Amino acid sequence: QVQLVESGGGLVQAGGSLTLSCAASGRTFSNYAMGWFRQAPGKEREFVAAITRSGLIRIYGDSVKGRFTLSRDNAKNTVYLLMNSLKPEDTAVYYCAAGERMTVSRYDYEYDYWGQGTQVTVSP
Repeated sequence: QVQLVESGGGLVQAGGSLTLSCAASGRTFSNYAMGWFRQAPGKEREFVAAITRSGLIRIYGDSVKGRFTLSRDNAKNTVYLLMNSLKPEDTAVYYCAAGERMTVSRYDYEYDYWGQGTQVTVSP
């Protein structure tokens, strides 16, 4: 199994930045594609970004493209989500996920392991 722990969430003003981290433990981190999803109150879970095992390929949701950057450090078993130009509509709980059955995916059902989430709140 893989254990995932997110950190870095918090309260930020619109236009500000945050960096979320997801630390993995339990199995070989580089065997897993990694993704971030988010869920706002009353809304369905939404794809944010994902990255391949090597880190060479990254994909983003339309709502964050150009503002968020996903990276990973396999030596540190960690993925990072840099969020710039934050908007109030980015407010949500952000979840990190790991999957070993695919190269990279925007679909939550393809991920095998999930973290507990970290709250991001963007004030107007």
